[in-house]
Amino acid sequence: MTNIKLGLKENLSQFVLLVIVNAFVGGMVGLERTILPEIAEKEFHLAATSVVLSFIIVFGIVKALTNYFTGALANKFGRKKLLIIGWIIGIPVPFILMLADNWNWIVAANVLLGINQGLTWSSTVVMKIDLVGDKQRGFAMGLNEFAGYLAVAIVAFFSGYIASEYGVRPYPFYIGIVLVALGLFFSIFLIKDTSGHVSLESAENKIPKLKHVFWETTWKNKNLGSVTQAGLINNLNDGMTWGLFPILLAQKKFDLYEIGIITAIYPAVWGLGQLFTGKMADQFSKKLLLFWGMLLQGIALLFFVLATTKFHFIFLSVILGFGTALVYPTFLATVAENTHPTDRAKSLGIFRLWRDLGYAIGALLTGLIADFYNIEISIIVVGILTVFSALIILRRME
Repeated sequence: MTNIKLGLKENLSQFVLLVIVNAFVGGMVGLERTILPEIAEKEFHLAATSVVLSFIIVFGIVKALTNYFTGALANKFGRKKLLIIGWIIGIPVPFILMLADNWNWIVAANVLLGINQGLTWSSTVVMKIDLVGDKQRGFAMGLNEFAGYLAVAIVAFFSGYIASEYGVRPYPFYIGIVLVALGLFFSIFLIKDTSGHVSLESAENKIPKLKHVFWETTWKNKNLGSVTQAGLINNLNDGMTWGLFPILLAQKKFDLYEIGIITAIYPAVWGLGQLFTGKMADQFSKKLLLFWGMLLQGIALLFFVLATTKFHFIFLSVILGFGTALVYPTFLATVAENTHPTDRAKSLGIFRLWRDLGYAIGALLTGLIADFYNIEISIIVVGILTVFSALIILRRME
């Protein structure tokens, strides 16, 4: 352990490699971001919005549960092993998406994608926090989430462009084959496990251990509980954005290329913004960053129902992306700050369990509301919930 040091500079090469790996992880989600609702309607003739969004519901539930088990098993088996297993499970995903002859295969691919995302993204998050120690956690998480969500945006744009030029299948999904191959290669041959860093920090850390990690992370601890509910609402509105916005834009007569641009702007701002907001989380009040981030998201969503032009949608996507950028690295940095190193992986897993259940809840809730009423009512409901989440942070968090 004498050769092991904590800090970003001290572990720069491994940190950069993990950032690159997380870009590959994010790119796997970007594959679906623009074109899967189009495939559902045009190729499989699915009319009910709640059925179209079934792939997000399944993805959210599976990823959430995988996050929990990744956190619980990280100390036992090591982060690197879980990272490699995640990539192996992701190998069939692009092949199923390009060859599926019925919607059930698309849903099955999203079961595998959810496991892939839970294992790989959770592992890279925890490993980066292990490397940097108690300083620069916000900046570390900003870089991690920047890489992941910028990759979501880039792949969402290029998959939409390729689909508009050459058709929705199979060509856009060739990107996924490259991502899986690179992710697996980096994880096996270049990434090192971080168990030694955990042991070193545990010896120096003075934060008391949590007595009941699950319940304290879920709600009982004021800081952890506030972050967890906000994480769930954040991904609830992201699940709605992922599933409903392409449909809403198609109803407003935007073509697939324009939809690709608009849907890519939100995760692009989200990703790029975290280069700056992660650093802010190390220097400013985490409570205020979380409050303003959730409030901006809620306001942007409420104004989406009034948008009519391409400029309106782009402007509001920028606001939504910036609000999300404020909260996303701050979530993870706050959980890390409030937990002992030996509790951290499990607590982060529990936070990410609830956060990613937001995908499923958001897709199911907004899909049903859209079927019974319309998409605009779905967006209003989620906007109000997001504003309410901001007020919980303001009231409850220390």
